[in-house]
Amino acid sequence: MDVTPLIPHGRKIIQSYSNGGFKISGVSYSSGVVIFPTVVEVWNAPEDFFKISIGDFSFVLEQKNDCDVLLLGCGAVGEFLNPSLRQNLKTQGLIVDVMNTGAACRTYNVLMAEGRRVAAMLMPINNEVPEC
Repeated sequence: MDVTPLIPHGRKIIQSYSNGGFKISGVSYSSGVVIFPTVVEVWNAPEDFFKISIGDFSFVLEQKNDCDVLLLGCGAVGEFLNPSLRQNLKTQGLIVDVMNTGAACRTYNVLMAEGRRVAAMLMPINNEVPEC
């Protein structure tokens, strides 16, 4: 039995992610990306998750009427978004769910396949995982 989800034509699906890049609908990206079901934009993500600012969300904020949830892939390790930044985004109508980049890629694909209004901002994965 084939359990591959049916993806409508023209939808952007994340095929793979690896150290420093992504393959989305047959196109390779070697930087961060912002992905909606119908468009992918290159995102010059800061190397340090904690340097993300409101300016990094400008493209998504312009498209917020097409997005019920934004997944923020923060690299190899899950982090917490600065509370004041989270509140600022919420005030502007953007709900952000932060998780590691791998989880964000998988979650985006599932929600997009279900026809949900989802977007993802994905930081590349860095093989250097900080020590606890």
